[in-house]
Amino acid sequence: KLRRSDRLFWRQLPRSTTRPPPAPLFSSSCCSHEERSHSSIPPLATADGPSHPHLQARLHSMALALQLHLLSPPLPSVPVSTTHHPNRVLFPVGTAGSPHPRRMFPVAPASRAVISQMGLAPSAGSVNGQGAGDPATLVEYAGKAAGDDLAVLFAHLQYACKRIAALVASPFNAELGRQGRAAAELGSSGRDAPKPLDLVANEIILSSLQKSRKVSVMASEEDDMPAWIDDTGPFVMVTDPLDGSRNIDASIPTGTIFGVYNRLVELDHLPVGEKASLNSLQSGTHLVAAGYVLYSSATIFCVSFGSGTHAFTLDHTAGEFVLTHPFVKVPSRGQIYSVNDARYFDWPDGLRRYIDTVRQGKGQFPKKYSARYICSLVADFHRTLMYGGIVMNPRDHLRLVYEANPLSYLVENAGGKGSDGKLRILSIQPVELHQRLPLFLGSAEDMEELESYDDIQQKINPGYEV
Repeated sequence: KLRRSDRLFWRQLPRSTTRPPPAPLFSSSCCSHEERSHSSIPPLATADGPSHPHLQARLHSMALALQLHLLSPPLPSVPVSTTHHPNRVLFPVGTAGSPHPRRMFPVAPASRAVISQMGLAPSAGSVNGQGAGDPATLVEYAGKAAGDDLAVLFAHLQYACKRIAALVASPFNAELGRQGRAAAELGSSGRDAPKPLDLVANEIILSSLQKSRKVSVMASEEDDMPAWIDDTGPFVMVTDPLDGSRNIDASIPTGTIFGVYNRLVELDHLPVGEKASLNSLQSGTHLVAAGYVLYSSATIFCVSFGSGTHAFTLDHTAGEFVLTHPFVKVPSRGQIYSVNDARYFDWPDGLRRYIDTVRQGKGQFPKKYSARYICSLVADFHRTLMYGGIVMNPRDHLRLVYEANPLSYLVENAGGKGSDGKLRILSIQPVELHQRLPLFLGSAEDMEELESYDDIQQKINPGYEV
């Protein structure tokens, strides 16, 4: 079937009373030279290709259109996202009520200028958003912001996260989730007992990092001890491979959290186990990159290389994480607090007074606060990063190395604050791989007001079970 423009084109050609049957494109055997000579229709093709001068370009574009499945309703005038290709932009194709998959379309330079002016296409020309071009992919941005080694590392890490995203969305994770609920006891090192889905995600990340040859040590929340991967890798990776997996069968958003450090070459003379542990116990001030990946209605890869926090969204059509939120800034104030307030009566007096004050609108910000709590750290933190407010766990439950340090690094690079209620998270020196502590993250002014209540760390910690 041809589009209307193609049908109109054919009507303008000379035609005889009897049109020959359609023949394969670019075929020299569609009809003989004698048969074509009796027809007033120009021959479509010869052995050397299309013969009619007007048909050559048209047939070529039609063949591309068929190959790319572009026979679809007209395009809207405003693009919604972009891909890494320097001359292409993504448009939603289809009409309301009958959506089609998003596909790539070439965009004229003038159109790209309009897109850029609308703020929908941040530039990939430089890491600070200045210059010409379409949005960067994650790997392109990592290369510009932090160098080739980190770009290679993030190319392999993003591949692992795509696999985990597919795993989380798969119907086969239901049985893994049920098996995970049966493992509620703590491991020997005080960490949460590994669950099947966590272990699969852990193996996916480990395998990708091994192939990158850029990571010497990987310390995971799922392992008792860090793994020494490669003697030449310049980086150390700490990660919680799949945060929130206990709720996976309820389709609650989950996420991967990670931090990247430089390898301490001065420790290379030590035994493998010792140098692996010491490399993993660096304070958050030594992070060179940190981020999380949110597996939800969209797959978001949020990362900071030390100069701003940036969010990339997985474009399933192009298979790339595309820069959609450059230089994320946490609002200085938010009207949301995120905490499990079913534990209200276990809280210290200062934290209870703060929550009572802000939700009545009697705090420093004269509006009533709302509670938003998902019980998935990455999801609650992502919302706080976008909208402001505070996300908190006042008891010593979250891991300093795998969760608190990377998220504090992100929120500080976005203009917010991270604290354990008394100290800046990034200034705390870890002494154990699975060390736990209270965690408060969010808008700078909200955090300052919260800390002014002094007594906000929960000392009662009965080990809640659901």
